Amino acid sequence: MFKKLLPSQYEKSIYDIKLQELKQRGIKGVITDLDNTLVEWDRESATPEVQKWFKQLNELGMKVTIVSNNNLKRVQKFADPEKVLFIHSAQKPRTRAFKLACVDMGLKHDEVVVIGDQIFTDVFGGNRAGIHTILVVPVAKTDGLATKLNRKMEQVVLRSLKKRGMIHWED
Repeated sequence: MFKKLLPSQYEKSIYDIKLQELKQRGIKGVITDLDNTLVEWDRESATPEVQKWFKQLNELGMKVTIVSNNNLKRVQKFADPEKVLFIHSAQKPRTRAFKLACVDMGLKHDEVVVIGDQIFTDVFGGNRAGIHTILVVPVAKTDGLATKLNRKMEQVVLRSLKKRGMIHWED
């Protein structure tokens, strides 16, 4: 069980992910969470930095799909101006949305990475779908109520994984 909660990779933010290295490893697509991964959970649109990151992915020929548990209105308002594919109400950690994103991008699971800020949704779901997962630090220190509860449980799991010698990064 713990292995499914363990990300394949850990980075401080999306900007610390070495996109060129992913490309060289054969990665052709990115499935990314939205809230507290790309922008704060209460920010409606992409920041100039996120727009630049999307542009870098595009220049590398990498496809992007946002997979979010949030509702259509929230995700569409963010994704449409950026011309980014999205799946809303994804019910992560269920694997359906991750698999659908791969199909929509026309890519195999080993050609895609999942990027997200939560272990119980993004990492667990991506791992269960057989996709390389990258955990990032949440963009904001605040969360919605349900996410606050998840974060408390995540801290317990992270401490346990660290104690077992399964993670080697600093908090």
